[in-house]
Amino acid sequence: MSQGHDLALEGRVVAVAADRGHHFSKPTQDRIILVEGHGVEGDAHAGPFVRHRYLARRRPRLPNLRQVHLIPSELFPSLLEAGFGVGAGDLGENVTTAGLDLERMPLGTLIELGPSAVVELTGLRTPCVLIDRFRAGLKRQVLSSAETGSAFKSGVLGVVKAGGTVAAGDAARVRLPSSSFRPLPAV
Repeated sequence: MSQGHDLALEGRVVAVAADRGHHFSKPTQDRIILVEGHGVEGDAHAGPFVRHRYLARRRPRLPNLRQVHLIPSELFPSLLEAGFGVGAGDLGENVTTAGLDLERMPLGTLIELGPSAVVELTGLRTPCVLIDRFRAGLKRQVLSSAETGSAFKSGVLGVVKAGGTVAAGDAARVRLPSSSFRPLPAV
């Protein structure tokens, strides 16, 4: 894991998305509202307890560590090069960023979005079978073959620590945890 000193700490929000239904992709919006301890207002994955359909059926009282899904826009050109045209919201993310090494951030990193929202990173997004139903063969493209770095290239998940409105063009600032660096677990 990186010592943190080579991580980009400032970036921007490229797009935001939300969907009331449990669909794989989310339509982009002009803005979204993050609600502390809840997630994205009006999004199917918002709430204090797990909303992921598979997990919710088995352990419905688990805390929701997947309130917000963030993904780096830098992933999209490499997917396009592999023949997969993917854009903001297509992979189910709520916030698409530019300039941040999201998958290299340690557990507990705080991402400040816009004027007041803060998301604490809780883990890597683990790609499931649904990604291949969206585009056959895409899952293989988001699994890392590198021996170093994150195992997945499909974004990160987090919980809302401070609410606020987030829109494309907003600043995205990173506050690394002061404790020892732990790589993000897959959740």
